[in-house]
Amino acid sequence: MSRTLADKGALAAFVLLVVVWGYNWVVMKIALQYSGALDFAVLRSLGGMVCLFLITAAFRIPIMPRSMAWVLALGLLQTTGFTGLVTLALESEGAGKTAVLAFTMPFWVLGFAALALGERVRDWQWLAVTLALTGLMLLIGPWDPDLRTPGSLLAVGAGAAWGASVVVAKKIPMETRWELIPITAWQMALGVIPLILLLPFVEQPTIDWNAAYIGALLFNILPANALAWLFWLYIVSRLPAGVTGLSALVIPVIGSTAAWLQLGERPSGLEGTGMALILLALTVLSLRGYLRWKRRGEVSREGS
Repeated sequence: MSRTLADKGALAAFVLLVVVWGYNWVVMKIALQYSGALDFAVLRSLGGMVCLFLITAAFRIPIMPRSMAWVLALGLLQTTGFTGLVTLALESEGAGKTAVLAFTMPFWVLGFAALALGERVRDWQWLAVTLALTGLMLLIGPWDPDLRTPGSLLAVGAGAAWGASVVVAKKIPMETRWELIPITAWQMALGVIPLILLLPFVEQPTIDWNAAYIGALLFNILPANALAWLFWLYIVSRLPAGVTGLSALVIPVIGSTAAWLQLGERPSGLEGTGMALILLALTVLSLRGYLRWKRRGEVSREGS
C-alpha cells in the first residue's frame, strides 16, 4: 500500500471515528431513558473491557502492562472518573451541553501538564484558556441560584478527570502503540471496580432491556469503544498531531448538532454563547497545533 493511499485510509478512519464518538453523546442520552447511569457505565465498561482483551489475544499482544500502578491510576481517572461522571452528568443535562463541557479536557491537560510535567502555557494557549473559562462561566451560571448546576459540574469534573488521565498516560512505559489496547482493557477492568462497589448504595431504576437500550449499549461497547480504539491507533500512526487534534473540536460539534436535531435540545442564549466560546477556544488550540505541525514540516523539508 502506498503512503498516499494509507494516509487517505487514515483520514477516512478519522472521519468515521469523530462521527461515531460525536453521535455517541445522543446514544448515551437515549440509553439513560431505560437505565440508571451507574448501571449503564458499568455495563459499557465491562463490555468494552472484554472486547479489548479479545482483540489483545487475537493480535497476540502481550497482555500485561509494564507498570500496573500507573494503569490503576489511569483506570481511576479515565473509567471511574470520566466514564462515571459523564454518565451521571447526562442524567440531568443535555447531550450537547455535556459533550462541550466534557471536551474542556484539553484545557485541563494544559494545567495538569504545567504542574506535573513542567510544560509551560504559551502564546495562543492563554487566549484559548480565557475563552474557555468565560464559556464555562456562562454555561454553569454560578451567579443564578435558581439554575441547576450539579450536572454541569459533573461534566466539568469528567473533563478534568480525562485531562488528568492524559498526563498519567504519558507516564506509562510503552514500546509500541499496540500496547495501548491491553492498557486500555486493564484500565477499564480496574476502573470499573469502584463503580461496581457503588451499585448497592445507589438507588436506580430497573433496566428496561428493550431494543433501543440493547442497541445503545452495543453501540457503546463495539463501535464507540473497542473498534474506536483500533481506529485511533491507526490514525495516530498515520496522521500528524495537528490533524488528530481537531477531534477535540469536531466531536462536541457533532454531539451538539445531533442532540439539537434528534433530541430537540435547544440551548438558551447564555448557554449557546458559552458553548460557542468553548468551541472557539478549541478551534484556537487546534489551529495552533496545526500551524506548529506545518512549520515543523517546512523546516524538515528545508533541512533535507
